[in-house]
Amino acid sequence: MINVTDKAKEKIVSLRSEEGKSTDHNIRVLVQGGGCSGLMYDLKFDAEVQSSDEIFEDKGIKILVDKKSLLYLLGTTLDFSDGLNGKGFQFINPNATRTCGCGESFAV
Repeated sequence: MINVTDKAKEKIVSLRSEEGKSTDHNIRVLVQGGGCSGLMYDLKFDAEVQSSDEIFEDKGIKILVDKKSLLYLLGTTLDFSDGLNGKGFQFINPNATRTCGCGESFAV
């Protein structure tokens, strides 16, 4: 399961509207190799559901995750911060053993 905070939901709805995307565009969360800790998060809108996707829904937001990425993301919470110490989506991942200072990469 991947959870979405209220702030993340508000920002997703706002971005979807700003980009002219319909509600058919879900959030796709990917984990890819890279970053200073070895693995990076990628977040984008996607209207296509692949046969290998797991679909989660929280607070009316559908999240698509491929099976490979799912291994790294179970139990993760997607949040959004607009504070002085950083602005953007944040992943609160209980599987991460190390994260970088910017919060965009992690290791397990």
